[in-house]
Amino acid sequence: MSGEMQLAELFDDPALPPVEVRSLAYHTRDVAGRDGVVFFCVRGFNADGHDFAPHAVAAGAVALVVDHPLGLGVPEVVVDDVRAAMAPAAARLNGDPTASLRMVGITGTTGKTTTTFLTRALLEAGGISAGLLGTVSVIVGGEQRPAVRTTPEAIDLQATFREMLDRGDRACIMEVSSHALSLHRADAIHWDVAAFTNLSQDHLDFHSDMEDYFAAKRRLMETAAEQGAALVVCVDDPHGARLAAEFPQAVRIGIESEDATLRAVDLRPDARGTDFKVDGLELRAPLPGRFNVLNALTAVAIARALGVADEAIAAALPEAGSVPGRFEPVDEGQGFSVIVDYAHKPDALDQVLAAARELAGDGRVICVVGAGGDRDRGKRPLMGAAAARRADVVILTSDNPRGEDPVAIIDQIAKGARGHDAVERIVDRREAIERAIAEARDGDVVVIAGKGHESYQELSGGVTVPFDDREVAREALRARLVG
Repeated sequence: MSGEMQLAELFDDPALPPVEVRSLAYHTRDVAGRDGVVFFCVRGFNADGHDFAPHAVAAGAVALVVDHPLGLGVPEVVVDDVRAAMAPAAARLNGDPTASLRMVGITGTTGKTTTTFLTRALLEAGGISAGLLGTVSVIVGGEQRPAVRTTPEAIDLQATFREMLDRGDRACIMEVSSHALSLHRADAIHWDVAAFTNLSQDHLDFHSDMEDYFAAKRRLMETAAEQGAALVVCVDDPHGARLAAEFPQAVRIGIESEDATLRAVDLRPDARGTDFKVDGLELRAPLPGRFNVLNALTAVAIARALGVADEAIAAALPEAGSVPGRFEPVDEGQGFSVIVDYAHKPDALDQVLAAARELAGDGRVICVVGAGGDRDRGKRPLMGAAAARRADVVILTSDNPRGEDPVAIIDQIAKGARGHDAVERIVDRREAIERAIAEARDGDVVVIAGKGHESYQELSGGVTVPFDDREVAREALRARLVG
């Protein structure tokens, strides 16, 4: 973390003692070996940072941020909510970097990752060097690195913004999760554009109900609107239409809705994307499926809001390329299509399978799908129902079972697929993928859903093993072709 500041200045409290701050931390491992560290005692879901405060002090923390006095011999900043105090402090210590970056926040249940990648391509084509923060990767100064979580903790986030600015980025496009909005990770950001893609059931292990989930997403739009930022909402989605009614200044994108101010018409899909028109402008979404036209429309609206010319948009959009694990083809020269997608929510799976159906024509759609353990259980039968509704052959398998019995998870998914004539259960995910590829005939489309870009599988006891759907599918294809 860059910057150097007095504790009193950092927290805008002249009563605090003269302590030089150089770094912030919320984990004790980030305290040792560093000078001037302020430790935030964050209350988490499984542990309370106040319990680790003695370790932080022993490791050299010069001050603590707490919600009640601890009396550990170092200055304490007492606040109502330790987690909420992190973002403003981190922004201040890093010189408030988002005041100088053109900030784009994209929220919604599905489409965030694809839309961030497309938006970055359009901004770069318009001469705006842009960093990216998302589920798949982080891009800083043109350098790509793995992502740890969709939206990092505020301390890490503000440090990354500072690094982007220092390395020449002039904009940042980021996915903003509902967790981040609820947990104050995305506080203290100066927004230039905020976009909403859609809302469907997910994360109800964290949110109390769909209204609470919607309220978290809405928070981004409300904050951005208060700052005078441009807003973009998809009004084909009922929750987007609701937001558009609340924020009438928003650019409304859509395909079906006549209320859309930026509407895609004359859609001409093929196996690799969709040509369409907007305001008479000929555009091409570089990924198949109507949902990707909506993602492209959102990116177009954002780029326009930041001043990118239509000519640059039209030239760059078809070349924006694929997004890892998002409708990603695996091609070894076989006579059928194999698609790997991150779809792990009912609506996302439905959309991906609808695109696969369009691609298959007279062929069949074969779907391999599971559901993650220790996550929203209510969506599992809905996942099964989506697979049964759209696919000709459904193979239920493990995803990331974590601490749950994978067979029990499959049983819950299967409840939604009752009545389908071709449902198989194969607990081992590798065997399930191999079975799907062995079953496929020329013209079919195999969709391997749920894990997308992930290169691991999370098992019981916190064990993580290497597993990449794309590589497993490639191995199975090669074995079949050789055989």
